[in-house]
This record gives sequence, structure tokens and C-alpha cells, in this order.
Amino acid sequence: MSVRIGITGAAGRMGRTLVEAIALAGDGLELTAAVEQPASSFLGADSGELAGQGRNGVPVVGDLAAVIDQIDVLIDFTVPAATLDNIATCAGHKVAMVIGTTGFTPAQQQVIDQAASGIAICKASNFSTGVNLCFQLLDMAARVLGDEVDIEVYEAHHRHKIDAPSGTALSMGQVVASALGRDLDKVAVYGREGQTGARSRETIGFATVRAGDIVGDHTVTFAADGERVEITHKASSRMSFARGAVRAANWLAGTAPGLYDMQDVLGLKKLG
Repeated sequence: MSVRIGITGAAGRMGRTLVEAIALAGDGLELTAAVEQPASSFLGADSGELAGQGRNGVPVVGDLAAVIDQIDVLIDFTVPAATLDNIATCAGHKVAMVIGTTGFTPAQQQVIDQAASGIAICKASNFSTGVNLCFQLLDMAARVLGDEVDIEVYEAHHRHKIDAPSGTALSMGQVVASALGRDLDKVAVYGREGQTGARSRETIGFATVRAGDIVGDHTVTFAADGERVEITHKASSRMSFARGAVRAANWLAGTAPGLYDMQDVLGLKKLG
């Protein structure tokens, strides 16, 4: 039996890439719903044609509730407010969710946590296999290098990205902070200007770039006197994220309710 997948934001850059990724995934996965905001000019368009894959017979619709019974898992890479509305719909129909949206407030995260008591949710700041491997490497580096290094997180994305730092950068900072027993909320520095004084070793700095069509670059630097270690991931295509999200959707099908992440999907937590 195929896993029936729905996509929200289906006419956007990531949505079209997800449509393509499902088409390339082969047997066992099927796109059965493509959803956009009600005012979208793409309503009624064939989602396969929008993605450059040829007609697939799945039109873009403006109401998730109208197609919710046709899907087993919803993939959502939109904005927090829209994702929360979609969570309510999915929770009411016991449909699992893959959430790639970032920028949630603590209160919004609580809504997701509560929904996970009734449905399976895989939420990650980044669905790339390479980035999730980097999370493991960052944990190892932080534990080995300890308090003997200064730590900086650099990230760059395209001009259209609306949140900063990126969710991936924040996740990288959180991995490092947790490994060192620090509270990221207390030690993060998100910008420097003017006479800032000497750097405190306990801080974790973040630098953000928004320019052009950069898909996503992330580097964490561990700098000591005389040497530094840098762990870098560079994405050249959204397909790396889309393939991971589709893999997560397949993994979620039939999975018990709960809040999962890409580390669960890839089995990386067993290595920790």
C-alpha cells in the first residue's frame, strides 16, 4: 500500500521541489494533495506541471480540509501561523505531519507538543542528511574541545528567507550548548557593533547573511589559540531538504503518536 502524501505551499519553491522529490521516490509513495493559500493564483493548476514534472493529475487546492481524507502524511514548509492551522486540521483527522517550518515562538511550540500526543509529527529545522550528520559531529567536537575554544555559528541564505538566524543555525548552537552544559538563551550573541569589549569564552556567537539565491550555508567554528576546527555544510539545491522530508513522511506512516526529528528518522540517536 502506498503512503499518500499531501504538500502545503505546493506552488512555492520548496513545494515544487517536494512534488518533484515524491515523483522521483518511486513506488510506495504517492502525492495525493497539493495545497496553497486560498488567494493563490495557482489554484486549479496541475502540481506536476508547476514542478516541471509533467501532469500528475493532482490540482492545487486552497483548502486543506477539503482533501485531508485523501492523505496519510502532510508535509508542511510554510510559515508558523499557517502551520498551526494545518496542525489543528491534521490532529482532528489523525493525519501525521512533517514540519519544516521554522521561527515558532515558545507558545506555538507548545501547540505542536500538545498535538504530538495524538498524531505522529516529525519536526526538524533541517531535513538534509548531511546537516543531521553535522549535528552529531558538532556534539562530538564540543565535548572534546570543551571550554578551551571560542564558538561561532555562521549562516547564509537567500534574500527571501524571513527568519534569522536560521532554524538550522539555532539547532547547531543548541547542540553545542547542550554538549557543554550551557543555556543557549543566556549565552547566545546575535550581533556585534561598536565597542563590545573582549569576547567571553562562554558565549556562542551567530552571524547571519541574506543575499541572492544562496540555498543554505552553515559553518560552526571552534577557535583556540593556534588552531581552529570548522564544521561546514553547504546546500546547493533544495532537493537535499526535500528528499529528507519525503523520507521522513515515509518513516512516519504507521508510527505511533509523538514528536520526532530527523535524527530519529536516520537512526542517528543510536550513535550518541
